[in-house]
Amino acid sequence: MADEATHGTDGIELPLSGVRILDLTRFLSGPYATMVLAELGADVIKIEQPHTGDDAREMAPKVNEESYPFGMPNRSKRSVSLDLKDPRGVDLFLRLAEGAQVVVENFRPGVADRLGIGYEAVQAVREDVVYCSISGFGQTGPYRNRPGFDIMAQGMTGFMRMTGEPGGRPAKVGIAINDIAAGATAIYSIMGAEMVRRRTGRGQYLDISLVDAGLAWTVWESGAYFASGEVPVPAGTRHRRSAPYQAFRTADGYVTIGAANQRLWVRLTAVLQRPEWVEDPRFGTNEQRIAHLPDLERLIEEITVSRTTEQWLAALDEAGIPCGQVLSYDESVNDPHVLARDMVVEMEHPLIGPMRTIAPPTKFSGMPFAVRSPAPWLGQHTAEVFRSIGVDDDVMADLFDAGVLFDHHPELHEPTSD
Repeated sequence: MADEATHGTDGIELPLSGVRILDLTRFLSGPYATMVLAELGADVIKIEQPHTGDDAREMAPKVNEESYPFGMPNRSKRSVSLDLKDPRGVDLFLRLAEGAQVVVENFRPGVADRLGIGYEAVQAVREDVVYCSISGFGQTGPYRNRPGFDIMAQGMTGFMRMTGEPGGRPAKVGIAINDIAAGATAIYSIMGAEMVRRRTGRGQYLDISLVDAGLAWTVWESGAYFASGEVPVPAGTRHRRSAPYQAFRTADGYVTIGAANQRLWVRLTAVLQRPEWVEDPRFGTNEQRIAHLPDLERLIEEITVSRTTEQWLAALDEAGIPCGQVLSYDESVNDPHVLARDMVVEMEHPLIGPMRTIAPPTKFSGMPFAVRSPAPWLGQHTAEVFRSIGVDDDVMADLFDAGVLFDHHPELHEPTSD
């Protein structure tokens, strides 16, 4: 696994080849980040509490008692189950840290320090470590001690006040967007810090919060607010700066139309057989269309409901107007285009059996970027990892007996030869 995690199937060395990451994260933000880093070549060792492990392991649905959702962001990693509340567990963790370039954790601020595995403790054994902390609100500020999940961050960043239909209740984004934003922020921050470490020999501490990461993605919204005081409010599928740019009802569903500039607007009026709208004082310019958007939406939809989505896609495609279906998730992951792009891949999990997952999205021309292995069972690599750093088998046996080390399925390992 260690070699597979750092090299592609054709032997090409991956960008994080030789980098070991100790992953102390749970749920989604941290595991998403370390999954991507693992598939860029890092040897990611997921550190989990005995018996329970990452809380996401309890998420349904389960197959053969293994959580399928847990398997998505925890693939391509190794699992070590270690009791960090026991001093012997902390000592073993710090021994591992001596050989690790990166540590990632998403405890509440202060917890890692209390356990004896915070930045200063790790830096004492690995001076050039890149240590990344992900939390709801960050390591500083008046809210630092608050526990924070994605929904709290969505509320804090204003996302829930700008999502949904006009006049409706606050609505969360359909995915855990702040978790993923924090994970993506951790990925590029760790990559940047690793580049600095390689060039200068210096590590550093990274403080990432779900709130900060989400706010950093409010590019258009911050521009409008800082320039004119505009506060974004729910707009359904409408765009705040361009029109028409939204979903419209058809005879059998919805179609998205993105006539985001004047050239495309003129083409759209021809497809809709309403060329007079180009000269209509309500719709002639983008600013006028935005000002009269309710009227524009109503008039366009009176036309689009007369034909099916497929018929509109054909007509809009022929005219060169950006358009698309509005799919349910099951339709999306089974769409022929998505499948042709190899975005759904199959692998064999040692307990679940055959399973599918979403593939890494980037297609590199000269580097394989792929799922390396299924998510591990809890503690699957505990003995393997500690044996690799010189822990004696008899010592490990005693630690397993004492509950400091844990392997949920020792019976599944192939016998080792003497």
